[in-house]
Amino acid sequence: MTNKLFFVLLIMFAFSCNNKKQKYVEAKKESVFVSSGLIPDDHFLGDKACAECHLDEVKEWTGSHHDKAMQIATDETILGNFNNAKFTSQGVASRFFIKDGVYFANTEGPDGKNHDYKIEYVFGITPLQQYIVKFPDGHYQCLRTAWDTEENKWFDLYPDFKVVHSEWLHWSRGGLNWNNMCADCHSTNVRKNYKQADHSYDTKYAIINVNCEACHGPGKDHAEQAQKFGDDYKATEGEMWMTLDTEPKELVDQCARCHMRREQFSGHFNFEGTMMDHYFPQILANNLYHPDGQILDEVYVYGSFVQSKMYQHNVTCTNCHNPHSLKLRIEGNALCLQCHEQPKYDVPSHHFHEENSQGAQCINCHMDGKVYMGNDYRRDHSFRIPRPDQSIKYGTPNACIRCHTDKTNEWAWEDFKKNYGEPDYTHFSDLLAPGFTGEANGYHDLLTMASDTIYPAIARASAVNLMTNYFNEEVINDMLRFLKDDSPIVRGATVDALSEITNEDYVKAFLPLLKDPKRTVRVKAFFALSSLDELQIPEEYKEAYKKVKKEFEVHLSVTSDFAGGRAKRGGYYLKKGDIINAIKSFESALEVDNLNNIIRSNLANLYYRNGQVKEAEEAFKMVINQEPEFGQTYYSYSLLLGEQNRIEEAITQMELAIKYMPQNIRFYYNLSLLYDKVNNFKQAEKVAVNGLKLAPQNGDLLYVLAYLYQKQGELAKARNIAQQLVQLYPNNQTYVSMFNQLRGLQ
Repeated sequence: MTNKLFFVLLIMFAFSCNNKKQKYVEAKKESVFVSSGLIPDDHFLGDKACAECHLDEVKEWTGSHHDKAMQIATDETILGNFNNAKFTSQGVASRFFIKDGVYFANTEGPDGKNHDYKIEYVFGITPLQQYIVKFPDGHYQCLRTAWDTEENKWFDLYPDFKVVHSEWLHWSRGGLNWNNMCADCHSTNVRKNYKQADHSYDTKYAIINVNCEACHGPGKDHAEQAQKFGDDYKATEGEMWMTLDTEPKELVDQCARCHMRREQFSGHFNFEGTMMDHYFPQILANNLYHPDGQILDEVYVYGSFVQSKMYQHNVTCTNCHNPHSLKLRIEGNALCLQCHEQPKYDVPSHHFHEENSQGAQCINCHMDGKVYMGNDYRRDHSFRIPRPDQSIKYGTPNACIRCHTDKTNEWAWEDFKKNYGEPDYTHFSDLLAPGFTGEANGYHDLLTMASDTIYPAIARASAVNLMTNYFNEEVINDMLRFLKDDSPIVRGATVDALSEITNEDYVKAFLPLLKDPKRTVRVKAFFALSSLDELQIPEEYKEAYKKVKKEFEVHLSVTSDFAGGRAKRGGYYLKKGDIINAIKSFESALEVDNLNNIIRSNLANLYYRNGQVKEAEEAFKMVINQEPEFGQTYYSYSLLLGEQNRIEEAITQMELAIKYMPQNIRFYYNLSLLYDKVNNFKQAEKVAVNGLKLAPQNGDLLYVLAYLYQKQGELAKARNIAQQLVQLYPNNQTYVSMFNQLRGLQ
């Protein structure tokens, strides 16, 4: 056998909780569960061992989504039609067939040509089933075509995407790679074992599916203690995970490990520490969430649930879902009525729909959702009140229009007001959305929300991150306070938001976080501090610095099969002033995902800094060609041209940046300065004024406008603007100096 993944099915002998320890030991020797290669940890026993004492729970689990999370492909496990079935999508023709009792798919491979691929494993049971094939160097890939188990048909997971075979998103590459995208949450006790040197995997797991120990932790010690003490045995605190004694928010965190969009920091999950020692959740960011915090991209459940009042009041996943079968504990409105009074809520005077109709179902108003992976409808777990008024202003979805497809948001808002009146409370989304969309006064709302712990921590963390859209010295000083926030997600998001600042005094504010109780926050702080030489680290932090450096290396290693992970290493080298290795790291990142234009834009900037002007221009032009509406590229390219004194070309690119990203205030500032360089003062003034319409209190734009007025001899206007600046930013000495200078001029 090779050192690639292979699986052995053994038979475990049963044992009784009341039998002697020797019988347990004998049973363990016969150990019975599907394992990949050498069992990485014999502390994991398998569900048959658990069933000896917990038979009812194992019966509930059997046949569940967790039980069927991953299975070997057999006649019994494959649900799709492989009777020479054909399916075509986006110009790619696929055929599914059986040959000599083995299941195959003939479809487009990484070279753009069709090949026969043997089906090795299956994922899931409903509403879809995916199929996994083996590639060289330990790679396992999930086919893009899946089986709809409800309508019994083949379908495309991403029918709206035309994907070229050379792209990262192609099923044969990173986007549907089992080793890094799926394995950690579809099997138990996974070791990814990726080697960047040859881009190979030797992924292993203890148990093929999500069994008891995936949630409760390794069972060996627990079983031994049960054998030793028999009926007198009582599990001690910390011996097992997810028990009846687990605190509500900790229980949610333990489920969240696999039910959230997140970044991994530890080498593997070992049931030590907390969720935030291993993974950092994705905050509410553009392209992932709507401006009000509703789910947009495939972000799973945690990010929306922790926004909810339910979470704030210690409702957990298991209050609604049976933790073993995963089914709802009760069907229909009765589930909600466990906590919410029936006479108040489950009546027409509350929902204004016919009783027992779809509109009378709590979830259809308070848990709107979206289809992912082609046919998988998932509900938003923030449990929010529909807000058609926000839909009108920000384009966010609402449950009213989701059902009443022939109506408008305006109609829904009028009907809402007629039934309930206007909201008499401030929901966090009222403060988040203005900053999310770049409104002029959005900064004040973001600061208000970030500062008030009454709002969800994930929303506060997101607010801090969005404050960077209004970046200046005053904003930085406001943000620094959140490095000491009680919530680790707020601390971590603050570090991320400030990690690119270079002022040494600001950078040193990250030092205390080297001793943060959460590994994710410590590692983020280390990255932010990496612009400092190790000799600059104060003595009291040196030991912590060395320890966290090792944790940082683990983080880089475990994410090195992602383009973002390799780019982060490049960012580290850049902070250290090692531009050559930074370039190599970014080039390596593009080997993983050659269409990642954010990385390519950063690489272009690095080329320019290294004197490789030709390579820089070529990189920018490639990004523009691949993604012509990505405004940030035009901005960066304009800066390059401006530094070369190619001002007219720079103006053209900056105009395009504003065209595609009109809410970015910094673009107006830079374009105004470019027009000033060619002595087109009126156009420079016009651009600054347009920017101030979006952000009336932006210090940079007010300063450049005062400068332009002064340059044109319009001193009264200049003094008026300078006075505004001093009133808004009394501690900014540059603004104070300008105002004093203008007061002395007539």
